[in-house]
Amino acid sequence: MAEFATIARPYAKALFGLAQEKNQIESWLGGLKELASVVQQEKVASLIDQPEKSAVDKVDALAELVGLSDVNLKNFVTVLAEQKRLQVLPEIYAQYQDLTLALNHTKRAVITSAYALTDTQLAELTADLQKRFGTELVVSTQTDPELIGGVKVEIGDQVLDLSLQGKLNALYAAMTN
Repeated sequence: MAEFATIARPYAKALFGLAQEKNQIESWLGGLKELASVVQQEKVASLIDQPEKSAVDKVDALAELVGLSDVNLKNFVTVLAEQKRLQVLPEIYAQYQDLTLALNHTKRAVITSAYALTDTQLAELTADLQKRFGTELVVSTQTDPELIGGVKVEIGDQVLDLSLQGKLNALYAAMTN
């Protein structure tokens, strides 16, 4: 996955720069989301991996699947197809989304908890995190029963592990060293 992030970064930055020039940031974000979703489907992934299909055929198939009409975005996908980088589209979308959020002084946060959070708990936790990190947050949640209790928060490359499992691991590490 780290390799995909490295490959995707220049593509995401270039597309974002062009989107700013064309004032198309939000509309291209939607198009990228659809493309990223489609290339992760098994049948589409097998189409992308077929060496006998030309880059143009692959782009036309993708454009037809998602109803891609923007010429600039289609040209971008063509470049990816010619460079055999279509499988990187989900990571390009994620990085493009991060660039969009950064433009609005917002970051993406993933909150993992042992149990589903109530709306009140999520709102309080989000407010506390925004205060602590000094930025607006777009929050997504997930559950992981292995955490036992507490939460684990990922904001960019920062991880705040307030889970019981994290504390037990820290205690184990302290006792064995």
